[in-house]
Amino acid sequence: MRYENIKSVILTLLILISIVLTWNLWTYQPNYETMKNANTVEEVSLSEKQEVQKILRPDQILYHISGHHYGTSNTDELEEIMKQLGQWTFLDVGNYTEKAGNINNLVHGNGKTEIIFPGEIPIALYRSVLNFEGRKIPSFNFDRIVINVENSSKDFGTVYFVSSEHQQVFISHISSALLKGFQKDFYKKAVNLPRYFAYKPTAKRTIFLPESETEMMEYRYLPITLDSNEFKEALFSDPSFVQKSMLPHGEEYTNDSSKMNVYYDSNMLVYVNPTVESEYTSNSYDLVKKSIDFVNEHGGWTDPYRYVSKDDYEQSVVFRLYSMDGYPVHNDQGASEIKEVWGKNEIMKYIRPNISLDLPLRSETKKMILPSGREALKFLEDRKNFNPELLKKIELGYRMERDSKENKIILLEPAWFYQYDDTWVQITMEDQGGFKHGLE
Repeated sequence: MRYENIKSVILTLLILISIVLTWNLWTYQPNYETMKNANTVEEVSLSEKQEVQKILRPDQILYHISGHHYGTSNTDELEEIMKQLGQWTFLDVGNYTEKAGNINNLVHGNGKTEIIFPGEIPIALYRSVLNFEGRKIPSFNFDRIVINVENSSKDFGTVYFVSSEHQQVFISHISSALLKGFQKDFYKKAVNLPRYFAYKPTAKRTIFLPESETEMMEYRYLPITLDSNEFKEALFSDPSFVQKSMLPHGEEYTNDSSKMNVYYDSNMLVYVNPTVESEYTSNSYDLVKKSIDFVNEHGGWTDPYRYVSKDDYEQSVVFRLYSMDGYPVHNDQGASEIKEVWGKNEIMKYIRPNISLDLPLRSETKKMILPSGREALKFLEDRKNFNPELLKKIELGYRMERDSKENKIILLEPAWFYQYDDTWVQITMEDQGGFKHGLE
């Protein structure tokens, strides 16, 4: 009996030991030191990421009231309007093109408010900005939101999404309460805004220009040069294999498939990857979305850029620098633009400035008086061989250039610009006899 007890005790001990060993095997974690991978690329962020509504922004609003036109490009005013639209719910979105009749009258007629974007926007991408009832709505592009303020029903207000380029109209509805709020907050106050007049270069295109002279500011900036090494880390898949070479007026970074050049004279950065497959066409939504995402990935919005155009055939997208008061900035060498050209799965070309207008010199800001829209138009019409059908836009903006007296300073000088046969051209001071300077 004693022998059997001993055997039982030994067996029990063996079972307990087995359980302890098994538990240790299951829960054992070796205390290895973390190995650092020298080839791991840390996330690069030159600036803050931006949400879609900060990039896809309108640059003008027009109110058509009792045969008169009033408008503004003021950034604060447009932000207030878009903030209110962001609280609306759009109902029953559908194609209205065949029922629209004369699209010019539908867009610019009495009782209409016209919110104008610089380029065509895919509605699927703008769903993150505006609220639409229902999961599915038609696929379309638009560059104008037209609010029918005076001629809507008692129950619903009518809002149109219009593509001026393709002459397409999509209709939607909002509650009458929302429409009355817009009428009270903005439409009835619009008569206090600058007055505009209509110019029709073609039967299908109307351009609105200010009747009076416009006061604008001339700005000077001390620019910051962006770090080329951060762009190298962001754009090349394996920066450790990138070779740097110094050029007479810049820098060059290369690997087996890609090249990045930084040009000191023009303050431009050009990245190209010619090995990317180019025979590929994505839809407008994918093209614009991946272009915004690409810049967000390395925080490339180093200044207030806005989306201004896309080319579905070339698979390219352009973002333009805007002034703090809401006017577009132009530069002959492209230093006010970010341009992307896409291949099948990767960026094929990335062209942008390598400076940021970080520090405005407030003490050197000047007021200037720009000629009226009628004076700007007269200059164009007096030009030899001027063809109105090739004229797409006339607008106030800024010319960006180096200050002639102080090369380190960037000057933003207000001017008239016009888009003629897809090329932007400035109307110079000499063309219009000079601008008037206000008080400093």
